[in-house]
This record gives sequence, structure tokens and C-alpha cells, in this order.
Amino acid sequence: MKQPLQYKVSLKDNASFTNNALFCVGTGRMNLALRKEYHDQLMKVQEEIHFSHIRGHGLLCDDMAVYHTYEEDGEVKTEYNFTYIDLVFDDYLSMGLKPFVELGFMPEALASGRQTIFYWKGNVTPPMDYNKWSDLIKALVSHFFDRYGKEEVVTWPFEVWNEPNLPGFWKDASMDEYFRLYEVTAKALKECDARLRVGGPAICGVDDKRWLTCFLEHCSQHKVPLDFVTRHAYATDSPELIGHYEYQKLRKPEDFMEELRESRRIIDSFSEYKDMEMHITEFNTSYTPRNPIHDTNLNAAYTARLLSEMGDVCASYSYWTFGDVFEETGVAYTPFSGCFGLLANGSIPKPTYWTFAFFKHLKDNTIARSEHFVLTRDNDKNICGVAWNPVEEMEDKELALTFSLDLTDGDYMIVTKMVDESTCNPLRAWTNMGTPAYLNKEQKELLLDCARPQINVKQFRVMDDAAQIEIPLSSNAVCYFEIQRIYPKADRGFRPERIRGGNIMME
Repeated sequence: MKQPLQYKVSLKDNASFTNNALFCVGTGRMNLALRKEYHDQLMKVQEEIHFSHIRGHGLLCDDMAVYHTYEEDGEVKTEYNFTYIDLVFDDYLSMGLKPFVELGFMPEALASGRQTIFYWKGNVTPPMDYNKWSDLIKALVSHFFDRYGKEEVVTWPFEVWNEPNLPGFWKDASMDEYFRLYEVTAKALKECDARLRVGGPAICGVDDKRWLTCFLEHCSQHKVPLDFVTRHAYATDSPELIGHYEYQKLRKPEDFMEELRESRRIIDSFSEYKDMEMHITEFNTSYTPRNPIHDTNLNAAYTARLLSEMGDVCASYSYWTFGDVFEETGVAYTPFSGCFGLLANGSIPKPTYWTFAFFKHLKDNTIARSEHFVLTRDNDKNICGVAWNPVEEMEDKELALTFSLDLTDGDYMIVTKMVDESTCNPLRAWTNMGTPAYLNKEQKELLLDCARPQINVKQFRVMDDAAQIEIPLSSNAVCYFEIQRIYPKADRGFRPERIRGGNIMME
């Protein structure tokens, strides 16, 4: 079933669109950054997409070996070790990534309890001594200043904790205790340098109205430093567990966006926080790392729709995560395990990888936008666009987007890069290979071949200052397209019509 949609677009048109897709990306816990596979995946992402910031959990967990105590002359003393943090942050900065610093979880020697979360047991209890927590934060920042320079570090955002409104991430989901943690942390940061930017409450989108409202009221009434607001956003309902996997239905994109707009309205209802930056420090379709939707073309097309709209209300939105070196529920059994990453292990691009790669190439001047596409141009009037067609139901729903463009007479080239179920679907290829759990070299190379967009280049001629450009989209397709003016000049004796064995003539 093909649905034709026609749009008349002038290169002089203007449309609203803010592209913050590449501001930040998520990662598994910090300790994972010490692994080669992690480094290789992040390097690939940075070479082809290039995010500006990176955020992840576990900066202060025991596997980062930061916080230590010892007894001397009958007194318990504290010492810090930043060796692993330096290795991680040095690597990030070498790849053009600034840390979006999430402060957590609690070092065991400073923790007030034994409650932990995840396979790697991050402690989620408050500090037993808030003065020692404050000292830790100040020592950490002082070390950053010494190693990277104040002028660099003050450009890093600092976020206090992760999802304290959920009892799994913060003991008893205690609002008052989190407000205390936030206040102590924010003041410690500002004591180091008033220019440091700090934010919270990093809540997941549950009971958003109560938590966010109370947090802002607390900061306002007690004059607690607050430079930006953070929250998370996921787009699926409750999961159904089958074996190692969890399956969920997607919410409508409109419902997802309304949740963010409600947060925006809450923030703007406080006069002192009106128009304050709101950062979505985690977002994805599903919130579980065991949902195969993350590996699908549907995920790519649905995410493209979100990327086209989230900039309307958010200063940034960090995709959770860049890669599948990730162990919240344990080590994955297979290369396609339903984990969050843009890359499957083996550095195999999933379809959503290309969604971000495509948005990277959009230009600054937006001339049209709808629920199916974004169309931009540069100052030379070259046109770049991304179009998508998410279809959650198991049926074939095709779109045919036709753009009527007021192009100047002459010759043009259109390049399309198509990611859809048939042309760029490594999950399907892996399934058809028999779902091997441990890929050999040949299997990995085959999947890499199956994970590339289909690229097509056509030439066309414009007459009477008008052109009709059609972008066909099968179910769950994402397409990047670029239109450029060209000036053909063949080599002496080159005659395409004389070449045997193929049709290479201008279409």
C-alpha cells in the first residue's frame, strides 16, 4: 500500500528545526572505556558521526578505584586515585569528546548502605558523611583543573546522580535525600569555580510533574545553584520477558513529545528558570538493554522522527548508547542482543547508526519539515534532506514523497543513501545466518557488508525552473538525499551511449 505525499517547496522558504542530534551520546559505565573493543567502537562513531559530549554511569564506582581509606595513628584517613579516570577522559578528549559528567554512583567506603544496581553492582545509597562527599567532589574537580585546565573543564556540564526518582537507582527514591545530595554537590562545584555548570534531577519520565516541580521549588526556595535541568525519555510501554529478551510496544511519537513539552511547561512556570536549558541525558525507544527493537530498521525510522522534533523543546538529547559494550544486565550472549548501541559488538552498524550519520549532514538553513522529513539547504543552494517511514505493525506501508522544487534551469545530481528492511538490515542477515552466537571472521565481514546503506546517484535536467523529486520509502526506511547543481564536461571521446554492457545514461 503506497501513500503518495506531495510538497511544493521553495528554496527561499524557512521552517523551524533545531538539530542537536550530535551534542551528546551515552555510554555504559566508565570502566568499560578501558577495553579495546569499547575504544574501537567509539573511534568509529567519532570518525563517521562525531558527537560533542559523552555521558555515562559509574564515574565514582569502586571499579574506577577513586576513593580509598586507610588507618594511620589510630585515625581513618582518605586518599584519592584518579588513574583510571585520567585514562578514560584522556581518550575521550583525544577523540573530540567533552565529558557530560554524571556524578555517581557511591564509593563503597563512603556509602551509607549496601544496596546496588546492575550486574556490576553500582552502590545507590547516600553518603554516610556529606562532608566527605563534598571533599571528594572538590578533589575530583581540582584534579580536572590541574590536568585539563580550568578553561576546558568549565565547558563540561556536571549532572548529579542518575534517575533518583526510581528506588533501584536511589535508596527508597527519597526526594528529600536527593535534594540534599544535589545541594551539597552543586555548592561544592561552585566553590571550585562559579563558572562550573551543574544540573539535575536526571529523573526518568515517571511521576515527572511531582519530582520536577518539587526539585525546582527546592532550588528556588533554598537558593541552590542550578544551571540546567535534566531528565530522561523512553518511548515504550511495560515489557514482556521471554528468555533473555524483553518486548514492548512503541508509544506514539506525539505522546513522547508531549511528555517533554510538559517538562518544558513545568520549568517555564518558574520565572527564574523560564527558558532554562533542558537536557535529555538519556533517550531511546526502549529502556531495557534486552529489547531487539534497538537492532531494527523500525528503531532507525522512529528515532529519525524524534530527532526532527526534540530540538523544539530540548537543548540536547543524548542517545543511549553509542555501542553495545554494555553490561547492566550482564554480558550479552549474542552479537545482536537487543542492547542500546548504535553499533553491535564487532563494530557492526545498526540501522539507527545511519540515522545519526544522516542528521550530521543536514545544513543550517531549513526550508521544509513534516512528520516524514526534514529538508535543508546550504548557502550554495545545495539541498540535503532526511526522510523516514516508521511502521510498527507487521505490514507493508510505503510512502512516496514528491517534492516540487524551484530549481534554476540546468543539470543536477541527486544522491540517495537508503537504509531499509531489504538494503541495510544486519539483524535480518544474522537471523538468516542461523543467529550464530560467536561470529567468525567471515560471518562478521558478511554482516558488515549487510550493514551499509544502498547508495544511488542519478543525473537529471531542470527546465522552466521546476523539478519533481520523488523519494520512495518502504516500511521502516530512512533515506538521506542530496541535490547538487553540476556542470557536465566529458573527456574527449567519452560517449556513454557507445558503452556496451550497461545502462549508464542520464536518467
